[in-house]
Amino acid sequence: MNRIDFGELNAFAAVAEHRSFTRAAAQLGVALPTISQTIRALEERLGVRLFNRTTRSVALTEAGARLLADVQPILGQLGEALERVNSFREKPMGSLRLAVSRPFATRVVAPLITPFLAEYPEIRVEMTVDDARVDIVKGGFDAGIRVGYQVERDMTTLRITDPYRMLAVAAPSYLKGRPRPETPRDLHAHNCIQARAPWDGAIMPWLFFNGDQRAEVAVAGSLTVNDADVWLRCVLDGVGVGFLPEPMVAPHIARGALLSLFEDWSGERSGVFLYHPSRRQPPAPLQALIDFLEARRGQGDAWPAAV
Repeated sequence: MNRIDFGELNAFAAVAEHRSFTRAAAQLGVALPTISQTIRALEERLGVRLFNRTTRSVALTEAGARLLADVQPILGQLGEALERVNSFREKPMGSLRLAVSRPFATRVVAPLITPFLAEYPEIRVEMTVDDARVDIVKGGFDAGIRVGYQVERDMTTLRITDPYRMLAVAAPSYLKGRPRPETPRDLHAHNCIQARAPWDGAIMPWLFFNGDQRAEVAVAGSLTVNDADVWLRCVLDGVGVGFLPEPMVAPHIARGALLSLFEDWSGERSGVFLYHPSRRQPPAPLQALIDFLEARRGQGDAWPAAV
């Protein structure tokens, strides 16, 4: 039997992990016909079928499951060996795949890309923007970036931004001719733009704190969205009241385009975090990003202002 190369086994493991040729091809950065041909060639060389394929699904055969169990530890050891060699380089190289939730992709991550790539020119970054709670291990990502309460507890985390407040805000055009709310309970009399969580479809609660006091308001209104930037745009246009992160609305409050309705009451968020699977040594490109972010936090860099 001809020798089987690392690329074939890597392609096999990717298809087996995703149960999808399409997603495996995307992870590996190759065309779908290429990975299909690679798997067919591997099956012909081994003389066994590794996957049962239909138009709707991909499943491992018994032989495929056995091969996966045998090769996964080997592929893991090879990857770790290559990463150990990478650590001796003056500048790390390789790919870095990130899963980032909105709106942090635009306001937190995008401004960091240029200085990061300037410092590490041999690293290739792929950023997937998705508000769903992506399983970064299953998706083949090196790390994710999202608000703290959405991060699984078994992950290693690094804080990127400080905790921030959620503020109830409205445009002057909306408040014209209407009584201004003085407390969260007053929102019952207003058209509030609600937000639906992209990860599970639930309406996000408006939960306010004032010292030891707590108020959860079941707001109602004529519009529901599932994107923070659309939410902000509609609030600026005077559609209704919104409940948005302070770093997003602060520039608009400063120029008078939005009004904060009650300063004593606000929501609380734990901040934005980079997170990755717990293991002894992150891949060199990920470690480079960790070092880069830690250095910027040490310099006091904050969440870039919304535009």
